[in-house]
Amino acid sequence: MPKPITTGTTLTCTMGLAPSTFVATPKPGLPTLLGGLPLATVDQITASNIPPFGMCRSQANPAVAAATAAAQGVLTPAPCVPTPVAPWGPPALTSSAGALPIATVGCRTSCAFGGSIAPSAPVPGPLDAT
Repeated sequence: MPKPITTGTTLTCTMGLAPSTFVATPKPGLPTLLGGLPLATVDQITASNIPPFGMCRSQANPAVAAATAAAQGVLTPAPCVPTPVAPWGPPALTSSAGALPIATVGCRTSCAFGGSIAPSAPVPGPLDAT
């Protein structure tokens, strides 16, 4: 099975200027990794799960468009507000938490402002040190 997304997994956005760190939402009955890190299910795409990526450079973002217009057309990044529009996909087909598939480091989600959000560095597991 591919590595799951857990709390602490580094995320990047193609329109963001800085990485972010995923925060899984613990759910009753949801499995955890060794060390007590909660695993992510495919539905964990809210602002509480995906913190901002610093500044956004997508002109589809109304704040970036306004700042760019105020700068006479010079692209002017604005604070990032991740707005995922779909669940993480493709999910792990062999593992699930309750009725929801587990999100893995091979998953992606899209932002309403045109960015693609993806895990870039999973949290190291106990077998990674060997």
